[in-house]
Amino acid sequence: MRGVLVTLVVLVTVLVPVGALWWTFRQRRAFGTSAERAAFDVLHLATQAAPPLRAGLSEQAAARSARHLRKLLGSSALALTDRTSVLTWDGAGDHHADQVLGLVAPVLSGGRPVIVSHSSLSCGAIDCPVRAGVVVPIETSGAIVGTLAAFGSSVGAGTVRAATEVAQWVATQIELAQLHQSEARAADAELRALRAQISPHFVYNALTTIASFVRTDPARARELLLQFAEFTRYSFRSHGQFTTLAEELRSIDAFLQLERARFGERLSVTLRIAPEVLPAVVPFLVLQPLVENAVRHGIEGRRGPGRITIVSEDAGADCVISVEDDGVGMDPDQLRRQLAGTGDTTSVGLVNVDERLRSVFGPEFGLVVETAPGAGTKVIVRVPKYKAGVRASA
Repeated sequence: MRGVLVTLVVLVTVLVPVGALWWTFRQRRAFGTSAERAAFDVLHLATQAAPPLRAGLSEQAAARSARHLRKLLGSSALALTDRTSVLTWDGAGDHHADQVLGLVAPVLSGGRPVIVSHSSLSCGAIDCPVRAGVVVPIETSGAIVGTLAAFGSSVGAGTVRAATEVAQWVATQIELAQLHQSEARAADAELRALRAQISPHFVYNALTTIASFVRTDPARARELLLQFAEFTRYSFRSHGQFTTLAEELRSIDAFLQLERARFGERLSVTLRIAPEVLPAVVPFLVLQPLVENAVRHGIEGRRGPGRITIVSEDAGADCVISVEDDGVGMDPDQLRRQLAGTGDTTSVGLVNVDERLRSVFGPEFGLVVETAPGAGTKVIVRVPKYKAGVRASA
């Protein structure tokens, strides 16, 4: 028995220090110093508060981010306002929320932080932790859009500086939201421009072609009418800036069936599509303008039959798509001016697609065009198979 006790004592004597060393080592691996731990806490709270604010300074966004901002400042309570209303109050002393608009008025008009004294926050609650506060402006693009107010038992110079820094960080998130909204509006405008270009030229020709088959081949007319409905449904849908390559090619197939019916034997089409690239996400209507240009500016002006070839290939991390015609071609210098925005407007679709590709994927993903008078035109599109934040609409 004594031997067992000795053994236990030895084990405890050895294992406890080893366990303590292991725990210390584990903690140091995670956070070497208290400063590292504090930095992590700050970054974590900022990460939690950022996503709601990326939607703008709204009541919902303020309510979801205020708790994290309050913890970031270490205050007893925190309020966020726009220029006309209190968006949220988080923390203790919410009976003071009705006073906030009166407290923030000097900040909205003067644009400078204001310290709130105990006399401005008096209440009947003896244990209320809201005894003083600081209100700082939230300013974006040179305009004050709201305020951040932090409250506690007292306010010092450090609290004012911290609240000012947090308000500036909030302003940055709001500016990012405004930038995103601006980009979304620009993308919608670009899509409207493309749709405006599609409709006058294509719709008239498609309906005329369908009408020509109504008496001679009603079944063919019915089939073409369904293809026309499919194409217009896709082209004029109201949601999403992105789609899959499979969806884009399905719409192009409907478009080309209508064009083949119009041109007859004058137009032949070849498609070579690698199955593995079909799920790739591309900007909505990124290929249709290229195919329409191939028909309008390539095949229509050519004497005799013409061919359009669409190829989509797997290129490692990227997908390479080409639209080629053996039509009349064009002067490369003229095309260069058009893509630079200084030429005529015959290739508005090319310019639009080029700008959208560069905006979404980066400058290295613009269009590559090979052409010469009488030699046809080949347009090459390269897109990454995956890009963070780029997802097809459901």
